[in-house]
Amino acid sequence: MSLLTLKAAGITLGAPLFSQLDLTLRPGDRLGIVAPNGRGKSTLLQAVAGRVELTSGDITRRRGLVTGILTQDMPTDLAPLTVREAVREAVAEGEDWRADIALDDLEIPQDLRERRMADLSGGWQRLVLLARVWVAEPDLLLLDEPTNHLDLSRIGLLQRWIAALPRATALMVVSHDRAFLDDICTRTLFLRDRQSQTFALPYSRALAALDKADAATSRQHDLDLRAARQLRRQAARLKNIGINSGSDLLVTKTKQLTDRAAKIEAAATPAFKPRSAGDIRLDASEARARALISIAPCTVTAPGGRALFRCPQLWIAPGDRVVLMGANGAGKSRFMALVEDALAGRDGPVGAAPTVVAGIADQALTSLAPDATPHGLITRRFDLGDQPARSALAGAGIALPLQAAPIRALSGGQKARLQLLVLRLTRPNVFLLDEPTNHLDIEGQEALEDELTAKSAATLLVTHDRSLIRAVGTRFWWIERGQLNEVDSPEPFIDRMMRSPVSGS
Repeated sequence: MSLLTLKAAGITLGAPLFSQLDLTLRPGDRLGIVAPNGRGKSTLLQAVAGRVELTSGDITRRRGLVTGILTQDMPTDLAPLTVREAVREAVAEGEDWRADIALDDLEIPQDLRERRMADLSGGWQRLVLLARVWVAEPDLLLLDEPTNHLDLSRIGLLQRWIAALPRATALMVVSHDRAFLDDICTRTLFLRDRQSQTFALPYSRALAALDKADAATSRQHDLDLRAARQLRRQAARLKNIGINSGSDLLVTKTKQLTDRAAKIEAAATPAFKPRSAGDIRLDASEARARALISIAPCTVTAPGGRALFRCPQLWIAPGDRVVLMGANGAGKSRFMALVEDALAGRDGPVGAAPTVVAGIADQALTSLAPDATPHGLITRRFDLGDQPARSALAGAGIALPLQAAPIRALSGGQKARLQLLVLRLTRPNVFLLDEPTNHLDIEGQEALEDELTAKSAATLLVTHDRSLIRAVGTRFWWIERGQLNEVDSPEPFIDRMMRSPVSGS
């Protein structure tokens, strides 16, 4: 018996987010939902949860269906509550024990449970909010970007928790984490304003099937239109003969051919053309030095002087794409700060060649002043006139009305694309990237991967995105047990982090 059925479902907010969506969800289904930013994924989850009304179509729910939804943002009223209070608030009076079981299931450490929600890291907040959803034991879990703010060890914890759910529990998951979707989902919905497609496959295999289906649709569309044109040519010839001969039969036949051509044209399904959320392109300047970044043997310390790890002599040459790996607290951020010091001309164990032009993108988006406007930022920092700046911003997905608005008004995806536009206009020969795919949809992630692998610039990258690590990295530096070492492959690090217990912080 199905849990949920959508029939010809659609939601329009100015323009259609999705339409004519048919979907059936059964117990135990693990459905991943994929679409670019702003194309209706979160809205669909809200509709399934009963918080948003469909514009068209119907939702039929199984009698007594219990749904639980994990939204992207923490409700502000939970901020002053302790972890235990936030979860207990979601259970009936006298069943506080259920809150502790939910917290145990998600391995929330005891020393965090009396801390305020506002004082937790983003990763722990996500897991506590999930415990708060799960405590009601829903039949259907709706998870909106559940891996946001999670490092690899917490993603591993989340995947283990999902694997241990009761077999009948169904999931609908919105995520831009391709490796996560591949690991947990058995079905994939590509949500579109029209012609949404569902495959009984995890993300990567479903994407290959989608490409084949789109190609087949495109070929059939071309064949249908070719057949319609041929019928219209035949009708035109018969019409001329009929007029000259005065034959009523030929006039009738002409009308029949014309009607058939019109029906074929009306029924022909055009190939789907996705609307991009904005182009991602990177330009790089030429690097002449053999070593753009050089690191002398040293001990990397925390700001207070505590030793974090030992570092051997290392270098980064043009074309190197180095992934810096390590558990939280190992010292990755401190190492990146030393590299930034060198790029700024400050003394230290890290040196930069005089020819280095650095492009820095960090997960906090610190290069984007929140009170500045996108247009003002671009025109002040780069030698661009008004119209070229507007064109560059529009190409990056920043529409004209937003170009004059404060940067704080942009969505996370728009800010990420703006930061990458700044990177492109800088034309660096060294990219220093800290979690660059945060806020980017899958389309943006894949475009960034293509750009980084196509350029000759050097890259130093810190990320928890397994797909990005595997696609981009050519060298891998692993901070482990107080030592930084270069390793041949990232897989042992990824495997260890995905299996390791999570410590409180």
